[in-house]
Amino acid sequence: MKKTWLIIGAIVVFLALSLVGFYNNLVTKTQAVDNQWAQVETQYQRRFDLIPNLVSSVEGIMTQEQAVFGQIAEARTRYSGATTVEEKTKAATQVESALGRLLVIIENYPELRSAENVSQLMDELAGTENRVAVERRRFNDLVRDYNTTIKKFPANLIAGTFGFNERSYFEAAEGAEQAPEVEISPTTPE
Repeated sequence: MKKTWLIIGAIVVFLALSLVGFYNNLVTKTQAVDNQWAQVETQYQRRFDLIPNLVSSVEGIMTQEQAVFGQIAEARTRYSGATTVEEKTKAATQVESALGRLLVIIENYPELRSAENVSQLMDELAGTENRVAVERRRFNDLVRDYNTTIKKFPANLIAGTFGFNERSYFEAAEGAEQAPEVEISPTTPE
């Protein structure tokens, strides 16, 4: 009889330790996803810090492109007010779209492209865009790992019991694969 209770006790301890292990693994993966999203936001902030410098460098030369500057400012404001990953993703995509139009404009103005400060800012922005892409990819990798874990048995039982829900991937907005079109009207010297 003592042996039976000892075996039952060992099984209960094993199950309890397994439950704790699965739970801790899910907490670790949740924290990794949250941390990686913070890295994405850090790169967004770097981008947002560079944009006003680029805009002000270009603004003095190009007064007819005010619409693009307004779109960039509006998109940055939307991002600042966003509270969820989905809202921030949508706002960041709007920033990218407006920024893409600005870069097309800059490319079409040789005197602007050759301006040293604009050139340096564009290089900084290109580097930042690469960092954003890398951090987004890492975020999606961690989300995939987390989502896979919470869907596998027996972790799915523990995940459901303790409220570990599936996380959303970062996805580009529809139409993001198309380059922005910008119509440039030639400037006339006054």
